Amino acid sequence: MGNFFEFETDFVDSLRCIPMQVRYKLDTSGIKLKLSDWNHMTQAERETLVELPCNTETEIKFYQEYIEQLVLQQTGTPVAKLTIETDPAWLDSTTVPASIQEKAQEIGIILTLQQWESLTPLQRFALIKLSRSGHENKNFPRAMAEFHLVDS
Repeated sequence: MGNFFEFETDFVDSLRCIPMQVRYKLDTSGIKLKLSDWNHMTQAERETLVELPCNTETEIKFYQEYIEQLVLQQTGTPVAKLTIETDPAWLDSTTVPASIQEKAQEIGIILTLQQWESLTPLQRFALIKLSRSGHENKNFPRAMAEFHLVDS
């Protein structure tokens, strides 16, 4: 079932939290899914959101419509929409976002452009999400280590 990160292992079996790969798809399809909406879903519905592809225009549209129907059916309220970024930072391998550099420096790491380029879009997305202010950042150092960005 899907590609989960090691730093997510404490909730992968139950899918009690929204995994990064689903959060990536949500941002790609312009859906803001609350954890309370996620918790209204069955395990099978959560697994479907992990498994459904969300790469091509058709897949993105289907993913978006699937979640909209699911949330409306489960909660009786429409899902919130996000603006879909036209050039999201996680797809730009040529620039390390300042938020990531700052968060890396807080833990004594300098992230090079070469390291940033070596990451997959999903890994870059995870680091961006984990480096945001107001986010529980305990997984940022774990992700940096998992992505081999820390000298061991």
